[in-house]
Amino acid sequence: MREAELRARLDKHLTYPYSLLWAQTYVIGALGQRTVEEALAAGLPCKQIWRCAWAELELAETHR
Repeated sequence: MREAELRARLDKHLTYPYSLLWAQTYVIGALGQRTVEEALAAGLPCKQIWRCAWAELELAETHR
């Protein structure tokens, strides 16, 4: 998964610009107490970040 796809998925489920704010401010424990933006900057794989965001947002299995 590329960063553009990760951002598109966040936009789809949270809608822009809220998705951007969420990615910048919401701390996810499964990402080592990082936000999505911090996880990207730290070099974590986008697929891992999406799985953690997906779980945190309690999205349906079909959106995984």
